[in-house]
Amino acid sequence: MPDQNRRIVVVTGGSRGIGRAICLSFAGPDTHIYFNYFAPGDFAAAEIAAAAETEKLVSGLGGLATGLSVNVASEKDVSSFFKTIIDKTKQVDVLVNNAGITRDGLLVRMKEKDWDAVLDINLKGAFNCMKVAARTMMKQRFGCIINIASVVGATGNPGQANYVASKAGIIGLTKAVALELASRGITVNAVAPGFIETDMTASLSDKAKEAMTSQIPLGRAGKPEDVAAVVAFLASKSAAYITGQVIHVNGGMYM
Repeated sequence: MPDQNRRIVVVTGGSRGIGRAICLSFAGPDTHIYFNYFAPGDFAAAEIAAAAETEKLVSGLGGLATGLSVNVASEKDVSSFFKTIIDKTKQVDVLVNNAGITRDGLLVRMKEKDWDAVLDINLKGAFNCMKVAARTMMKQRFGCIINIASVVGATGNPGQANYVASKAGIIGLTKAVALELASRGITVNAVAPGFIETDMTASLSDKAKEAMTSQIPLGRAGKPEDVAAVVAFLASKSAAYITGQVIHVNGGMYM
């Protein structure tokens, strides 16, 4: 099946965790999923292997996935990433901005490089991808953009000033761009996960995990699939009249 007959979905940070679950939620014979991973230095082998696993899992569900190493904080990298996709497919139907990192620390001790790294990947990365994808979506006069925010973007969290700022920024960015693109038939929404079981949270101590879970009315941490299901819904025809919204997936820890 030629790519122009497939739905083209782009997911950033798709090699593991929530990003991988999102890729799998779109997997099917009528979809080609392009996702990025970032493999700097000592982490290259692990990220390349994780990306290959995502491709394999999508294929096992009858879909097609292509993973590419891209630094979303780089305008040049992002432009090249989308050029590769658009040159081949001529379209971008869905963009999911999921790529994100943490560099936690108290405000008075936070290093400038840690502030910059988190804002560059989490917020500037989403901006870079939305800017390029929107141009194609505007020509198509349809499209769907979904940004992964976080519950802490609404509540705040001590020791995460950089991460919280990036995710609060994602919420504001989502609303602004939703207003800009609505007349072209493009929806823009955000999904804000709470405490989700991922590689990022696996490193927390049992005591920290218990403390987090105690704040959740449903009494458990979420799974990547819980977030992916909402993303898939927002990208479906059933959500065609939803734009500029933040959907919280947190088990009730923030209402």
